[in-house]
Amino acid sequence: MVDSGRFRRLLEDEKQQKLELLAALSSDITSVNRARQDSNVDDEHDPEGSTIAFELSQASALLEQSKRGLAQIDAALERIAAGSYGLCAVCGAVIPEGRLEARPWTPVCVEHASGRA
Repeated sequence: MVDSGRFRRLLEDEKQQKLELLAALSSDITSVNRARQDSNVDDEHDPEGSTIAFELSQASALLEQSKRGLAQIDAALERIAAGSYGLCAVCGAVIPEGRLEARPWTPVCVEHASGRA
Protein backbone atom coordinates (compact mmCIF):
# COMPACT_ATOMS: atom_id res chain seq x y z
CA MET A 1 0.00 0.00 0.00
CA VAL A 2 1.12 3.59 -0.57
CA ASP A 3 2.24 6.11 2.03
CA SER A 4 -1.06 7.97 2.26
CA GLY A 5 0.40 10.58 4.62
CA ARG A 6 2.90 11.70 2.00
CA PHE A 7 0.22 11.86 -0.67
CA ARG A 8 -2.17 13.67 1.68
CA ARG A 9 0.47 16.40 2.08
CA LEU A 10 0.98 16.55 -1.71
CA LEU A 11 -2.76 16.81 -2.26
CA GLU A 12 -3.22 19.43 0.44
CA ASP A 13 -0.40 21.53 -1.07
CA GLU A 14 -1.97 21.16 -4.51
CA LYS A 15 -5.37 22.09 -3.07
CA GLN A 16 -3.95 25.26 -1.52
CA GLN A 17 -2.40 26.24 -4.86
CA LYS A 18 -5.71 25.63 -6.65
CA LEU A 19 -7.62 27.69 -4.08
CA GLU A 20 -5.18 30.58 -4.53
CA LEU A 21 -5.46 30.30 -8.32
CA LEU A 22 -9.26 30.21 -8.12
CA ALA A 23 -9.29 33.36 -6.00
CA ALA A 24 -6.94 35.15 -8.39
CA LEU A 25 -8.87 34.10 -11.49
CA SER A 26 -12.20 35.06 -9.94
CA SER A 27 -10.78 38.44 -9.04
CA ASP A 28 -9.41 38.93 -12.56
CA ILE A 29 -12.72 38.00 -14.15
CA THR A 30 -14.63 40.30 -11.82
CA SER A 31 -12.24 43.18 -12.59
CA VAL A 32 -12.52 42.71 -16.34
CA ASN A 33 -16.30 42.46 -16.20
CA ARG A 34 -16.50 45.57 -14.01
CA ALA A 35 -14.24 47.49 -16.40
CA ARG A 36 -16.32 46.40 -19.39
CA GLN A 37 -19.55 47.49 -17.68
CA ASP A 38 -18.15 50.91 -16.89
CA SER A 39 -17.10 51.57 -20.47
CA ASN A 40 -19.09 52.19 -23.60
CA VAL A 41 -16.86 49.88 -25.61
CA ASP A 42 -18.16 47.92 -28.55
CA ASP A 43 -16.02 44.76 -28.53
CA GLU A 44 -16.61 44.22 -32.22
CA HIS A 45 -15.27 47.60 -33.31
CA ASP A 46 -12.79 48.39 -30.57
CA PRO A 47 -9.26 47.15 -31.28
CA GLU A 48 -8.90 46.22 -27.59
CA GLY A 49 -12.30 44.53 -27.47
CA SER A 50 -11.25 41.24 -29.01
CA THR A 51 -8.20 41.08 -26.73
CA ILE A 52 -10.34 41.69 -23.66
CA ALA A 53 -12.87 39.09 -24.79
CA PHE A 54 -10.08 36.57 -25.44
CA GLU A 55 -8.49 37.19 -22.03
CA LEU A 56 -11.87 36.86 -20.32
CA SER A 57 -12.50 33.61 -22.17
CA GLN A 58 -9.06 32.28 -21.19
CA ALA A 59 -9.54 33.19 -17.54
CA SER A 60 -13.00 31.61 -17.51
CA ALA A 61 -11.64 28.39 -19.02
CA LEU A 62 -8.81 28.28 -16.47
CA LEU A 63 -11.32 28.90 -13.68
CA GLU A 64 -13.46 25.93 -14.77
CA GLN A 65 -10.38 23.72 -15.19
CA SER A 66 -9.19 24.67 -11.70
CA LYS A 67 -12.62 23.92 -10.22
CA ARG A 68 -12.54 20.44 -11.79
CA GLY A 69 -9.01 19.91 -10.47
CA LEU A 70 -10.08 20.96 -7.00
CA ALA A 71 -12.97 18.48 -7.10
CA GLN A 72 -10.53 15.71 -8.10
CA ILE A 73 -8.23 16.62 -5.22
CA ASP A 74 -11.12 16.63 -2.74
CA ALA A 75 -12.21 13.21 -4.02
CA ALA A 76 -8.65 11.87 -3.55
CA LEU A 77 -8.56 13.24 0.00
CA GLU A 78 -11.87 11.48 0.66
CA ARG A 79 -10.37 8.22 -0.65
CA ILE A 80 -7.46 8.65 1.78
CA ALA A 81 -9.92 9.13 4.63
CA ALA A 82 -11.89 6.07 3.51
CA GLY A 83 -8.76 3.94 3.16
CA SER A 84 -9.20 3.30 -0.56
CA TYR A 85 -6.56 5.72 -1.84
CA GLY A 86 -4.10 4.14 -4.25
CA LEU A 87 -6.52 1.49 -5.42
CA CYS A 88 -8.05 1.65 -8.89
CA ALA A 89 -11.71 2.61 -8.68
CA VAL A 90 -12.45 0.31 -11.63
CA CYS A 91 -10.51 -2.91 -10.99
CA GLY A 92 -9.24 -2.50 -7.42
CA ALA A 93 -5.58 -3.00 -8.41
CA VAL A 94 -2.88 -1.00 -6.65
CA ILE A 95 -2.04 2.17 -8.57
CA PRO A 96 1.76 2.40 -9.04
CA GLU A 97 3.40 5.06 -6.87
CA GLY A 98 4.98 6.63 -9.95
CA ARG A 99 1.51 7.33 -11.34
CA LEU A 100 0.36 8.71 -7.98
CA GLU A 101 3.42 10.95 -7.82
CA ALA A 102 2.61 12.35 -11.26
CA ARG A 103 -1.15 12.54 -10.63
CA PRO A 104 -1.84 12.17 -6.91
CA TRP A 105 -5.58 12.75 -7.48
CA THR A 106 -6.03 9.89 -9.97
CA PRO A 107 -8.68 7.31 -9.10
CA VAL A 108 -7.63 4.75 -11.73
CA CYS A 109 -4.64 2.63 -12.71
CA VAL A 110 -2.69 3.21 -15.93
CA GLU A 111 -4.64 0.59 -17.86
CA HIS A 112 -8.01 2.11 -17.04
CA ALA A 113 -6.76 5.65 -17.62
CA SER A 114 -5.61 4.75 -21.10
CA GLY A 115 -8.71 2.75 -21.95
CA ARG A 116 -6.72 -0.39 -22.67
CA ALA A 117 -8.64 -2.48 -20.16
